[in-house]
Amino acid sequence: MMACLLEAPLRISVLSEVTATSRHYVDRLFDPDPQNVLQGVIDMKNAVIGNNRQKANLIVLGAVPRLLYLLQQSSSSLELRTECAVVLGSLAMGTENNIKSLVDCHIIPALLQGLLCSDLIFIEACLRCLRTVFISPVTPVQLLYTDPTVIPHLMSLLSLSQHTQEYITQIFAHCCKTPEHQTVLFNHGAIQNIAPLLISPSYKVRMQALKCFSVLAYENAQVSMTLVNVLVDGEQLSQVFVRMMQRDKPIEMQLTAAKCLTYMCRAGAIRTDDNCIVLKTLPCLVRMCSKERLLEERVEGAETLAYLMEPDIELQRIASVTDHLVSMLADYFKYPSSVSAITDIKRLDHDLKHAHELRQAAFKLYASLGSNDEDIRKKITETENMMDRIVSGLSESSIKVRLAAVRCLHSLSRSVQQLRTSFHDHAVWKPLMKLLQNAPDEVLVMASSTLCNLLLEFSPSKEPILESGVIELLCSLTQSDSPALRVNGIWALMNMAFQADQKVKVEIVQALGTEQLFRLLSDPDTNVLMKTLGLLRNLLSTRPHTDMSSHGKQIMQAVTLILEGEHSIEVKEQTLCILANIADGNTAKELIMTNDDMLQKIKYYMGHSNVKLQLAATFCISNLIWNEEDGSQERQDKLREMGFVDILHKLTQASDPNLCDRAKKAMQQYLA
Repeated sequence: MMACLLEAPLRISVLSEVTATSRHYVDRLFDPDPQNVLQGVIDMKNAVIGNNRQKANLIVLGAVPRLLYLLQQSSSSLELRTECAVVLGSLAMGTENNIKSLVDCHIIPALLQGLLCSDLIFIEACLRCLRTVFISPVTPVQLLYTDPTVIPHLMSLLSLSQHTQEYITQIFAHCCKTPEHQTVLFNHGAIQNIAPLLISPSYKVRMQALKCFSVLAYENAQVSMTLVNVLVDGEQLSQVFVRMMQRDKPIEMQLTAAKCLTYMCRAGAIRTDDNCIVLKTLPCLVRMCSKERLLEERVEGAETLAYLMEPDIELQRIASVTDHLVSMLADYFKYPSSVSAITDIKRLDHDLKHAHELRQAAFKLYASLGSNDEDIRKKITETENMMDRIVSGLSESSIKVRLAAVRCLHSLSRSVQQLRTSFHDHAVWKPLMKLLQNAPDEVLVMASSTLCNLLLEFSPSKEPILESGVIELLCSLTQSDSPALRVNGIWALMNMAFQADQKVKVEIVQALGTEQLFRLLSDPDTNVLMKTLGLLRNLLSTRPHTDMSSHGKQIMQAVTLILEGEHSIEVKEQTLCILANIADGNTAKELIMTNDDMLQKIKYYMGHSNVKLQLAATFCISNLIWNEEDGSQERQDKLREMGFVDILHKLTQASDPNLCDRAKKAMQQYLA
């Protein structure tokens, strides 16, 4: 009991002792003699270097507002103002909490104001501190753009010294986060001002300038198109980047130069078959995936490579046969640490904590590699335990890994062969269904796209998925606010209804409800509308299902609305095909025959300028007049009176062979 009592006062006294030793540093900042103040700041500078506890104490004791006051006072000597900037820079080098405190004390406007001074050493001290504050993740980058005079002023300071170049480009590279930021920097001449720095004698300056170009060019066509035409010392910028990717350059430089060329290529400024992409950038990025590299380099290399080749099947093919990339990526799941890091215990610990980033990067790269080519997909699924790895990736705790794993699965699910083999063997649909229960939207979009493929008629997973109660889930997706989710929900139902038996079709109609079905038919998104029409077409595709006595009138209303509305040719063609299916039903025929307005519409589309619409409309008529069915004589007579025979006769002379053939077949019904 005694020990416990003793312990508390001891702790307090130690703490107060520490703050007491710090307090005299702060007290000296208020000394009336400027010489003592200067000496106090210099002593404080020496006390805080490398001492995080001391930094925290001084901040708690209120040193920052006083240092900022002295820094801004015109009566302070230049030497004092510079030393204040140095101490503030040192305090900023501590923890994130320190940075928060500095930002809360309005350090940024005070330092930016300091840049208006003419003394270079003071300017450099202010910039060094600003650099440290801005590169911290807790600092809002927007603070750089609040005052519109700041960016042009920073541009004008670039020519002063290597230090100003290094700090300013580092600030730009860190604070360019949005298309708006890119535009501001571009409009203030970032490209012309920063390009010459790529051949600076200082490595740090070259490196920060390179980073600036990578963030400026990312998904920005305007910047990328401008960069292609920039010359640095008579050499094209892209060639400067190519030189920076040489194997003897530091890895960080190779990787960042490869990112610049990748972003320029994706923004359309460099062709995908250009030598600088095929022979330089792609091989450089593949090298970054080797297990010799550090974890961060492998992650960045794989993610950049995935982005580079995402839209281009040729690059995917080249990458898949470069340096055994597919099996090299398998190591991402086995060896989080590079070979050289094994001896470094701190590094090992760090890599184990970040191993999930490697898995995410590998899944992304596999997804990109396999998005088009059947042989590459086969190669990926045959890589050791690949399907098991994807399945376990779907249930990892990291949302980013789950998203990347489902992207990879989606890419592989585009293959008929994989759907029939590895997807079935590993019952991939089970974890996929689980993932769909309560995931964020971006995961849902990918997972539901994959599900659409698993529900195609030749997929052996279709049956077990149907039995797992998927219909309710898909119907709920069709009510989402996200158009992509509505499309996928209805698309999956459409695939499910294709050549399905009556029981499944009835289940779909009951679960979706006619009200929701008609809501989807007036959806503002054309993709949703097209897939809903596809679903209807599949629901009505076989004779017994066509006589939808309960919903017939409503479906006819919807068809009328679409044919009268402002819709694309594709939408109208689908709608006429639905009408042709209705015309094929026994009792459903009457819905069309008793609707003169609808018959006039069919007549109009038989004479339309678009062949697809003419074909679909002619299908409707030939289904209505087909001989072997009850009442065909009355229908033929009515349609003859309405002038349909004359139109059919005209169409037998059509230039399109399919249309001509269809019209002749219909005419034969009259002659039989």
